[in-house]
Amino acid sequence: MEMRGKGPASARFAIAGSGNVREKAYLCNGGRGPTGPHRHSQPLSPSSMNFIFDFDGTLMDTSAVILATIKKTIGDMGLPALSDAECRSIIGVRTDEAASRLYPGLGVSDRDFAAAFRSNYDLLKRGAHEQAFPGVIDTLARLRLQGCGLAIASSRRLASLCGYLDGLGIRQWFGAIVGADSVDKGKPDPAPALAVLNSLGWEAASTMVVGDADVDIMMGAAAGCLTCAVTYGNGEITALKAAAPDYMADAFADILALTNL
Repeated sequence: MEMRGKGPASARFAIAGSGNVREKAYLCNGGRGPTGPHRHSQPLSPSSMNFIFDFDGTLMDTSAVILATIKKTIGDMGLPALSDAECRSIIGVRTDEAASRLYPGLGVSDRDFAAAFRSNYDLLKRGAHEQAFPGVIDTLARLRLQGCGLAIASSRRLASLCGYLDGLGIRQWFGAIVGADSVDKGKPDPAPALAVLNSLGWEAASTMVVGDADVDIMMGAAAGCLTCAVTYGNGEITALKAAAPDYMADAFADILALTNL
């Protein structure tokens, strides 16, 4: 794999079994993995596979409260109204980059938008009834039993992410949990995936990134990992296909077929 821009960086992330966030050093690649798809005619070996999962839209259905928060924030700031599809386009990227993606060239402050978003989200999530997608808990449990390594790389802030995982009772299932504030650069940059790989000593070639957005697939490919796009989340199918994932899954449990479980 070609290596570019190699240099040290630091990442904050949660370690399984710990209630604390630890400082950890990792090597920031910044380069891209092999170009083109890494398609396999045979199922992957479950005992040798590791998985890095996105959270929102992949493990948990949080779209309703996120969309409501985006629209309230837009209204509060007096910005032009956007469609659901346009609002969904920023789910998967860091909130600190949302405004410039939604309103490119208009000079909307990312900082002001992010601050308003977080305030509105804290208010609106109190009445939300968010759930894990069907098959998520059972599938994760089966992967663990087969000896697969599990981790998360999300664009959600670490404290919020760990709060959701604690609510599901599965935080301890993941060897590393990387949030938006864990690394200097977010998706589609490979930094979140590289933070996981380096902290756990995983090989990219035997690690699969699973996510519902094109930025998840681009992050995984840039880190040299295998990639699987799930089609039931927030990402548009055309955008997911354009990102050229190695695999696509219509349901989370379909991931089991990749390891022949």
